[in-house]
Amino acid sequence: MVLRMLVDENIPGAEHVLGPFGRVQRFSGRSLTRSQLVDTDALLVRSVTTVNESLLSGTPVRFVGSATSGIDHIDVSYLHNSGIHFAYAGGANANSVVEYVLSAIASVDDRLERLLAGEACGIVGYGFVGKALAMRFHALGIACRVYDPWLDRDDVSGAVDLEEALACNVVCLHPALTDKAPYPSRHLLNRDTLPLLQPGALLINASRGEVIDSLALLAHLKAGNDLLTVLDVWEDEPHINIALLKQVTLATPHIAGYSLDSKIVATHMLASAMAMARGISELAPHHATEGQAPWVLADGLSGAALIRALVHAHYDVREDDRRLRGGGSDRISEHFDYMRKNYPARRELALARIKLPAGFSDLATLHALGCEIYEGEASSG
Repeated sequence: MVLRMLVDENIPGAEHVLGPFGRVQRFSGRSLTRSQLVDTDALLVRSVTTVNESLLSGTPVRFVGSATSGIDHIDVSYLHNSGIHFAYAGGANANSVVEYVLSAIASVDDRLERLLAGEACGIVGYGFVGKALAMRFHALGIACRVYDPWLDRDDVSGAVDLEEALACNVVCLHPALTDKAPYPSRHLLNRDTLPLLQPGALLINASRGEVIDSLALLAHLKAGNDLLTVLDVWEDEPHINIALLKQVTLATPHIAGYSLDSKIVATHMLASAMAMARGISELAPHHATEGQAPWVLADGLSGAALIRALVHAHYDVREDDRRLRGGGSDRISEHFDYMRKNYPARRELALARIKLPAGFSDLATLHALGCEIYEGEASSG
């Protein structure tokens, strides 16, 4: 049977990877309607598309895949009860988000140096991304305090209460979005919990916009509280709060997990799941980093300077901040989605090949960042 597949326009490589299954057609994630699914067997989405009974009822769709780690946009119970196969790319974009966070930290004053000198980072949420971030920090020698009430504390290194996590000078939000009692994450940071953040703290949200009450955050910032904020996700995307945009330190259009590497891995994960659902042997894994030219490291770098140089060479969050703000406030929602749809190819630092200068000794930092040492010839850098 030839599958009829409808695939979000922001899922790369679909024609090549999914082509052997049948026909691939593209759609815009925010505007999908049930009428578009009347001749569709498989639907592949990203986080901007809500998949539920109202979208799928009466359609021939029998496979849904989400090229994301979070699945709050998917009514999983409905799919299960309707006999519709479901798969998602859990963890595919975790390293991309980790490197976004590192870029943000490296871009704000001397925050990176302070973490390397012994200050702790608070991590809220210990799923794919939170765990990957903690592992990267531990490799770099950065202490972490982790809050995730859904997990047994014995299974979480550095487990603390929410108050202790928010007391850190850098706080990173990575919980799954849920309304489930007793620990809902929607508006986890609100007018009561925002004051728990320390003066001068750096708050980074690269999870879901609804984890923060945006009106409460806006009031908190306007009140003169000395809080630095990096927001990649927003309530009511793409119709983001312009007043809040003007108050935050760095702002990006929900692209923390948008590296080319993570997108290609996600596409292959969904293709493998689709193959298994059809009784076909799992496809061979694919690594988008293959074929990259080595990056030549400048001489005399170590510690924070080395990390900052490597991170910013591969991704500088400040460039996305400038592009988002440069779109103007009158058409911010169109610009928000335009940036996502036309996002440039961004390569991850992990597995990047690094050509070292003579006498380089800080190999531990390179290994902690996931880099590979290039032993061949490289002419310039």
